[in-house]
Amino acid sequence: MPSLHTALLQSSGRPGDVAHNLQVLKDAARAAAANGAGLLACPELFLTGYAIGGDVHRLAEPADGDSARAIGEIAAEHGIAVLYGYPERADGDTVYNSAQLIGPGGERLANYRKTHLFGCFEREWFTPGEQAVVQAELSGVRIGVIICYDVEFPENVRAHALAGTDLLLVPTAQMHPFQFVPESVIPVRAFENQMYVAYINRVGAEGEFEFVGLSCLAGPDGVVRTRAGRHEQLVQAEVDADFLKESRADNPYLHDRRPELYGPLT
Repeated sequence: MPSLHTALLQSSGRPGDVAHNLQVLKDAARAAAANGAGLLACPELFLTGYAIGGDVHRLAEPADGDSARAIGEIAAEHGIAVLYGYPERADGDTVYNSAQLIGPGGERLANYRKTHLFGCFEREWFTPGEQAVVQAELSGVRIGVIICYDVEFPENVRAHALAGTDLLLVPTAQMHPFQFVPESVIPVRAFENQMYVAYINRVGAEGEFEFVGLSCLAGPDGVVRTRAGRHEQLVQAEVDADFLKESRADNPYLHDRRPELYGPLT
């Protein structure tokens, strides 16, 4: 497998201002591509902002809507794949908290709907998705996508490990006081499931929320390859496919499982 240089955009953009956020994404794509990145990942609901309340339905777009086309043009212009979070309108008035992966040629590669909604805000405005594992191939690397709270359920990440995900992208809106998730949970998820995990967070105050930043990319050895601070930031790191292959050969977790014992979990 080849390697994939990956950029994480830690930003909250401007809530409610899609045009502004698309410009932030475009600037980040240009900078990331100029530094050799083949993939740019943005936070949860980056397109619209997270604390948008009753504007969710007004701002929601279909997966193939105007913003998807605009991001496809950005991706193709800079030759970089882009993952972005957005409210997805589907089936009439149904809205999902979604993340879409656009390929470096502007093509839509994968669209994931958040399966585990967090808190009253999300449960009020969004419908939970029903597909746990969504994947796409990018430059020979198998990419998986989940969103924020999903990664805090070990079953979700293990399902991706069993499906062969190499790099799990986790666009996030993680808030105070849960900074232990990017600090501790993410490296452990990467290690116990033998994959790279990219956790891309919002940052700063937004409505009633205070997002903690600390975006990171952790490797299958549990070591964080790059970590952002508590401010708007673009960080990059390598997803090393050769190292991943060696780590999987050495680490026995997935081989030593005894699924016949796990029936009570479901």
